[in-house]
Amino acid sequence: MRILITNDDGIYSDGLEALERIAAQLSDDVWVVAPQTDQSGLAHSLTLSSPLRLRTLGEKRFALSGTPTDCVIMATRRLMNSPPDLILSGINVGQNVADDVTYSGTVAGAMEGTMLGIRSIALSQAFDRSKPLKSPWATAEAHAVAVLDKLLKVDLPRGHLLNVNFPAVEPEAVKGIKATRQGVLDYALALEERHDGRGFPYYWLKFGRQTGPAVEASDLAALADGYISVTPLHLDLTAHRLRETLEETFAG
Repeated sequence: MRILITNDDGIYSDGLEALERIAAQLSDDVWVVAPQTDQSGLAHSLTLSSPLRLRTLGEKRFALSGTPTDCVIMATRRLMNSPPDLILSGINVGQNVADDVTYSGTVAGAMEGTMLGIRSIALSQAFDRSKPLKSPWATAEAHAVAVLDKLLKVDLPRGHLLNVNFPAVEPEAVKGIKATRQGVLDYALALEERHDGRGFPYYWLKFGRQTGPAVEASDLAALADGYISVTPLHLDLTAHRLRETLEETFAG
């Protein structure tokens, strides 16, 4: 099995190194193409207005001056002589659940692979700053291979991807795996105005969020209860029930 790894935290992320160790237990043909710098929050974006610069860091290991989406395209269209069988994106520093999947570059890396017809899985490790883990990646490393072994046996329809999140508990405290749906978050967004050395204003986006209304079998609930969350996602964003309503409206 040929595996391609990417992420959005950048080529020097500890989470990427953890995922490389996990992938090495599944295959001896592992490629890494990751952003040169942190690309968190850039979602499924492409670099269209500036050139992409590629650095070779070792055999089958590259850094790209672009987004996770750019990395998947560069790997599959330029670097690899045959496409990968599996794309793993992560391991993200922090959970990617609920509405956050729309912002996530980690999930976007898997989305791009899915668009190319390649089985793709995003992986993220939740953290609780009030209760830091003894080893930040130990939980994901202890359980990821078993989770991936199960997911590789699943018949994944075209246009679908999987979003895996590991709870912020020690490896031995993980209760199991749950198939989940997206939860809901409440967002508190603000722009803080500051001034540079010449007195000109600039702005920092202050991004806060908290758990929203309870959603049955959600990713948020699973993580809070100490379970690994696996959420199936699909690229089709069509609201099919609303489309049927619109058809009836237009027909009338």
